[in-house]
Amino acid sequence: MNRVPRLLVVHHTVSPATEELLDAVLRGTRDDALGPAGSLEVVVVPALAAGAPDVLAADGFLLGTPANIGYISGALKHFFDTVYYPCRAGTKGRPYGAYVHGNQDSTGAVRAIETITKGLGWMSVAPVLTVPGPISKPDREAAYELGATVAATLLAA
Repeated sequence: MNRVPRLLVVHHTVSPATEELLDAVLRGTRDDALGPAGSLEVVVVPALAAGAPDVLAADGFLLGTPANIGYISGALKHFFDTVYYPCRAGTKGRPYGAYVHGNQDSTGAVRAIETITKGLGWMSVAPVLTVPGPISKPDREAAYELGATVAATLLAA
């Protein structure tokens, strides 16, 4: 029997905007077009609670963060700090997607995610979704598509 792929969603959700994005991403991972329920295990863990065992057990990742003062949240940075060396060799080549919500500039947050995941050897399946200001219907749709894209990548592997 084949093992069900596991998608780890690591997020720092501290506002209604980041919650809307998380909800949309998760809906995308459960899109009916991806296959029957149960063909993908989606594990959702807040960034401050996620650790190396979660990462090592996952086949792919979705990362979500607000842009705080132009950088990833301290919670997501803490997550990366705790998993980087223990997981670098064991997760090389795994797919990931990410979203960032910022009220101003999110350039530094995107750069941090891309730099850290490159060091981990993870493979981006889509550009980092950046959403400035209030969440719109197109933003929710883009987040949904991000979740569906990462899920479809895992299911096709």
